[in-house]
Amino acid sequence: MYRSLLRMTALCSVLHLLVDGLCVCCLYLMASLLSMTHLVSVFLIYNILAFLTQPLTGLWADRMERKHWMLLVSVVLLTMAVLATSIVVNLGFSTWGVVVVAVLLGIGNSLFHVWGGKQVVIKTGNDIRALGTFVSTGAFGLAIGMVFFSWSLLYVVLLSVCFLSTLYMHLDLRTNAATVVDKAADCHFSKLFVVLSLVVLMLVVMLRSLVGESFTGGLSKSSGFILLIGLLSMLGKMAGGWLARSLGIVKMLLLVVLLAVLCWVFRSQGKMIILIGLFAVNCTMPVTLYLANVVLPQREGLAFGLLAAALIPGYLLAVFSLW
Repeated sequence: MYRSLLRMTALCSVLHLLVDGLCVCCLYLMASLLSMTHLVSVFLIYNILAFLTQPLTGLWADRMERKHWMLLVSVVLLTMAVLATSIVVNLGFSTWGVVVVAVLLGIGNSLFHVWGGKQVVIKTGNDIRALGTFVSTGAFGLAIGMVFFSWSLLYVVLLSVCFLSTLYMHLDLRTNAATVVDKAADCHFSKLFVVLSLVVLMLVVMLRSLVGESFTGGLSKSSGFILLIGLLSMLGKMAGGWLARSLGIVKMLLLVVLLAVLCWVFRSQGKMIILIGLFAVNCTMPVTLYLANVVLPQREGLAFGLLAAALIPGYLLAVFSLW
C-alpha cells in the first residue's frame, strides 16, 4: 500500500510541474505579440484566475463525488488553451484571443491545483512530507517554462499531462487505492478557532509570498539564475516537509525562520545569502498547508484554495513595491 501511495503522490507532483510549466510556456509564447500594458494585464488575469478562484474550486472539489472529473475538466481546458495559443500566435493576433488563453489557463490551473492537493491529502493522511513534495514541483515547472518556452516544449508537455493524467486515473480506479484517514478528521474545533486559525495561516502565507518575492525581486536574472531560483524553491518546500516530520513543527519553524531572518538582514552581502534565505522561506510551505488541513478536516480542497489565494496579495505587494 505504501508503494502505491508513493507512486500516486509522485504522479501528482510531476503533473504539478508540467501544468505550471505549460501555463507559463503559453504565456511567454504570446509575450512578443503584446505591449507592456497588455502583457501585465494578461499575466494579472491569469494569476487572479489561477489563484484567487481556488477557494471556489476547492469547495467544488470537496463536494464532488466523482473525484477525477475535476482533473478531466482541467486537462480539457489546458488543451483548449494550447490550441488557442497556437491560433493566436500563428494565425492572427487578437486581444480577445489572448484574454481567452489567459482565462482557459487560469481556470484549468485552478482546477488542477485543488484536485491534486486534495488527492495527496486524502491518500496520505495529511502526511506533511507528501504535501511538501506536491506543492514544491510547481516552482521548478514555472522556471522551466520561463527559460525553455517553445512550441516543441509546449506540445511535449501537453502530451505528457494527458498521458500521466490518464495513467493516474487508471491506476487509482484499477487498484481502488485506499485512502488514509487523517487523524485530525476526528478533532472538532469551534468555528471561532477555525476562522482565527485560517486568518493567521493566510497572513503567514501572504508574508511568506512577500518576503520570498522581495528576496529576488530586485535582482537581474539570467536563465541559469531563474532555474536555480526555481530549483531551490522546490527543494526548500520538499525539505520543509521532511524537516518538520523529523524535528517537529515547532523546532523546524524556529530553525528556518531564524535562518531566513539572518539572510534577510545580510542579503546585501551577495546572491548566496539571498538563495539560502529563499530556501529557508520555502521550507515553511508544507507546514501552513498541513495545519490548514488540521483545522479544516474533510475540507482539503477549501484549505488548499484559501492558502493559494493568500499568495497573490503578498506577491502583488512585493512586485509593485519593487516598481
